Amino acid sequence: MDIVFTIAAILGILSVAVIFGTDVLAAAVLRSAYADVDDRTLVQSAGRGHYYGDRRLPAAGITGVVMSVAACVLAFAGGSPTAGVLAALAVALLLVWLVLFARIAKPINKTLTDAALADVVPANARVLQRRWESIIDVRAVLQGLALLAMCVSLVV
Repeated sequence: MDIVFTIAAILGILSVAVIFGTDVLAAAVLRSAYADVDDRTLVQSAGRGHYYGDRRLPAAGITGVVMSVAACVLAFAGGSPTAGVLAALAVALLLVWLVLFARIAKPINKTLTDAALADVVPANARVLQRRWESIIDVRAVLQGLALLAMCVSLVV
């Protein structure tokens, strides 16, 4: 059972790391870049980024949650309650991230994607971007803590 837990945890870690890296990039780089461009460029860049991200990144996000749940179950079943609790903590953090994403970021992603593809600039483009950015630090921290919990679950 240990090897199956380890494989599930590693797959969870790798998948969570993809989303963590994406959120850190947005917090550390894209936020500043978008602040320096005009509204049309903001809408085109962010909207088209969301267009591709919302199609390509769910596989990593879903895999991260599923493998973290699997690692949690396998740890408890294999008699490693500390690893199980750490994996459960990771799952809880990922679920909080998912709620924030679904309620705040995803609707903004859709609005900016639709605007970019229609080649229009919404009057509230900057307001939308500021709202999206208002949770990016929290999202990155949640993903980072989930990643840390999963890594520690491998060594306890």
